[in-house]
Amino acid sequence: MTVATNNQSDQNASGRKYIFGPVPSRRLGRSMGVDLIPFKTCSYDCIYCQLGRTTNKTIERKEWVPFDEVTRQLKDKLYLKPDYITLSGSGEPTLFSRCGELIAKIKSITDIPVAVLTNGSLLWLPEVRKSLLDADRVVPSLDAGSEHIFQYVNRPHPDISFNKMLEGLIRFREEYKGQYWLEVFLLAGVTTPELEINRMKTCIHSIQPDKVQVNTVTRPPAEAFAEPVPKERLGLLAALLFERSEVIADYRGIHEKQEFVSQRDDVLTLLQRRPCSIEDIAAGLGLHRNEVVKYIEELLKENKIESKPQNQRLYYKAVI
Repeated sequence: MTVATNNQSDQNASGRKYIFGPVPSRRLGRSMGVDLIPFKTCSYDCIYCQLGRTTNKTIERKEWVPFDEVTRQLKDKLYLKPDYITLSGSGEPTLFSRCGELIAKIKSITDIPVAVLTNGSLLWLPEVRKSLLDADRVVPSLDAGSEHIFQYVNRPHPDISFNKMLEGLIRFREEYKGQYWLEVFLLAGVTTPELEINRMKTCIHSIQPDKVQVNTVTRPPAEAFAEPVPKERLGLLAALLFERSEVIADYRGIHEKQEFVSQRDDVLTLLQRRPCSIEDIAAGLGLHRNEVVKYIEELLKENKIESKPQNQRLYYKAVI
C-alpha cells in the first residue's frame, strides 16, 4: 500500500471547517472533534452508519487535509476548553497519514486529553498502531465475530479480512498503554443470535480491552434493514459479552447544558420553517455536519422532529 503526502489534498474545499464542537458525547463529555478525512472516505461501508453510504472506500493513507490549517483552527478554539480533543469526523481518521504527528502537536500546545474514535480496520498496519500510541484514549470498533457477519455489516475494503482486523485489535492492545475502550455495535437479528454473541465474546476476551461499550442503531442508518436492539435486551447482551461492559447511555446531563440546548433550539427553529437535510442545516447554521447529527438525534428522541426520505436524501421537519 502506498502512503502519499499532499499538502494541497483538500484545498478544493476552501474555507472548510476541520474543527467542530464541542459537541455532547456519551463517552467523552464535551468533545471537540477534529475532522481529518473528506466526507464518507472510509475503509468500511457499514450498514448502520448515520452519515450514509461510503462514497470513497479506500485504505490509502495520505494527508487528506492540510496539517497546518488543522492545527491553526484547533488553536483558535482551545479557549472553549473541551473535556477531550477527539480525532473522528466524516471518515476513518487513521487514513490520515500524519495522525501521530498531529497527536504530538496537540500534546505540545495543550494538556487537554486526546481521544481517537476509529473503526479499528487498519490496526494490522504497524505504522497505524505506532501513530496512536500517544493518545490518551483509543476507542476502536468490533461489529462482528466472524468473516461472514463482518462482510455483511461492515462491507470492508477488499484488502481487509476479518482475521486481519481482529489481529490488529489484539496487537494494539499489546502495545498501547493508554485507555483502550472497545465499542461493540449490535444489530437485531444479525449479531444478537446466541452463536454470534458467543463468537464476539471470544474475540473480546482475546483483545482484553479496559472496557466494552455496547451500542445499537439510534440514528437513521445507511440501510433501512439495519435494525436496533431494544434497550433492555442490549443490557442483557452487554453482560454476556464482557465483565467490564456498559450500554452507552444517553448523556442527558451534558446535553442539557445551555450551550447545547441553544444550538439544538436553532436547529429546531430552522426545521419549523421548512424541511431540511443534514447538509442544509449545516450550511444554514454554519455548523459542522457531525454537530448537526448530534442535535438531530436529540430532537428525534424527543419526538420534536421526524424524518422523511425524498429524492434519495433524508429530510427532517418539525412535528407540529
